[in-house]
Amino acid sequence: MIPLPAAGREQVRRAAVDLLCRDRRSVVLMVALNALAATAGLAGPWLLGDIVDAVAAGRATASAVDRAALAILLCTVAQIVLARSALSTGYRFGERTAARVRERFLDRVLGFPAAVAERVPAGDLAVRGTSDVSAVATTLRDALPEVLIAAGQALFVLVAVFFVSPLLGVIGVLCLSGAAVATRWYLRRAPDAYLAEQAAGSALADELTATLTGARTVETLGLAERRLASGRAAIERAYRARRRTLALRTVFFPAVDVSYVVPVVAVLLVGGMLHTRGDMSLGAVAAAALYLRQLAAPLDAILVWLEQLQSSGASFARLEGLATLPLVSPPASARPPGGDQIEVRGARYAYDGGRDVLRGVDLTVRPGERLAVVGPSGAGKSTLGRLLAGVDRPRAGAVTVGGVPIADLPPGLLRRQVVLVTQEHHVFRGTLRDNLILAAEAPDRQLWRALAVVGADWAAELPDGLDTLLGGDGVVLDGACAQQLSLARVVLADPHTLVLDEATALLDPAQARATERALAAVLQERTVIAIAHRLQTAHDADRVAVMDAGRLVELGTHDDLVAAGGTYAALWRTWHGFTRPGGAGDA
Repeated sequence: MIPLPAAGREQVRRAAVDLLCRDRRSVVLMVALNALAATAGLAGPWLLGDIVDAVAAGRATASAVDRAALAILLCTVAQIVLARSALSTGYRFGERTAARVRERFLDRVLGFPAAVAERVPAGDLAVRGTSDVSAVATTLRDALPEVLIAAGQALFVLVAVFFVSPLLGVIGVLCLSGAAVATRWYLRRAPDAYLAEQAAGSALADELTATLTGARTVETLGLAERRLASGRAAIERAYRARRRTLALRTVFFPAVDVSYVVPVVAVLLVGGMLHTRGDMSLGAVAAAALYLRQLAAPLDAILVWLEQLQSSGASFARLEGLATLPLVSPPASARPPGGDQIEVRGARYAYDGGRDVLRGVDLTVRPGERLAVVGPSGAGKSTLGRLLAGVDRPRAGAVTVGGVPIADLPPGLLRRQVVLVTQEHHVFRGTLRDNLILAAEAPDRQLWRALAVVGADWAAELPDGLDTLLGGDGVVLDGACAQQLSLARVVLADPHTLVLDEATALLDPAQARATERALAAVLQERTVIAIAHRLQTAHDADRVAVMDAGRLVELGTHDDLVAAGGTYAALWRTWHGFTRPGGAGDA
């Protein structure tokens, strides 16, 4: 299993800057509108302070107060309009950027080589593709614009206080230092805590996925109590991680709540003392207090979204971590194969740093031949098939087609060369047509022909034909029908070489023989490599390659190998002994 990493802070920062730069016009417009809205909002307390001073000095007139009140009203309306415009711009920016995040996630996941895709934790990947993507999208759409607006408003308010009275401005800033200390304390601990919380949630999802997908095995082997214990342990780890983030919030929230009340109280006390001594006007004290009171709204907004920013920051780090997976890309110098012949020279392979499961295999597969690969369980048959299909890359040696390493071929070119069909198959939610044209675009008549070739007579009985919805709320195919659908995709892909890793295992013997006969008719003059567990497949092949303990120990025709009395002959006798006359048993 390949664990999914999280990106480091520097990588997250670069990715965030890249997203901002991709829509820089919207960011500049949002900041400009926010600055204008904050400027309009500063006029109210300033004008109110002038009115207070005029009234205190006995020089206020009704018309002057009315004009000031009208100006305050106009500035308030302007502030509302500009703030709404900034928020609307921010939402549009957020939706576009969230779409880029989703597309980037899909591109990265779809770009995984098959060897990587099938070894990553399914539960963790599902959580990243749902909860993490949604958290980042919500932040980009809602939190980021509102936090930018709130931060701009808070900055402008503080600047305004300094214009009214530098002394009161200094007092206000000093009294806000408690919020700065609490925020710094929180931000030093929150990123790791939220990453741990989300990792624990992904581990829990993996536990549930493993238990649900293996429910039959759990029931058959009586593993229910063990799986329950493992699930409870995962829940406990997730609970402890959640409690850690809750503990951080119980310290941070009250500290900030108190911090933006203290400056108002301090300014009123100090300003009142200065006013009684005649060192400061009453209007200046009122204006400074009102400005600092205006900090409550932006600080509240920042407080509400700060936790979301930490949580979504952890989600963004998990999404960007996919970019650090060791993906195998074809080298720029890869050239089209010079023929259809497949060569294996000194191939060695080990899974995830373990011991070699293939040990110096040499094999030539001639174009157009039918080669069966047989051997006892664990001999390396399926691993060799994966190397032949370009799914995995040999640790040492080479596996080539037409003189070009198979694993170096781009996916589109690889599918025209070699296709691997295993016992595993998948029916995507969508129409029957959508499921078929995954292999290649084709007109309806070719789709029906491919279904007919593999004996999928059930397709003609579907209520809407090729437009019938499969999976989910649509028609659910059983294992045999789903495998026939998978084989129909192979017919449409039309590769020159087909690697069958017991591709008809889920069909009953009659269906399997019919499907194999149909494939044989379609695959004339094409190479077929069958990873055989039923030795009847080997009996009908042109040549048989016998694997044992990761090595190719025998190679020849069925008759020659039986006559040689070696490993294959022993397998044949064992299989034949457990097979009824005319039946098709398993090795």
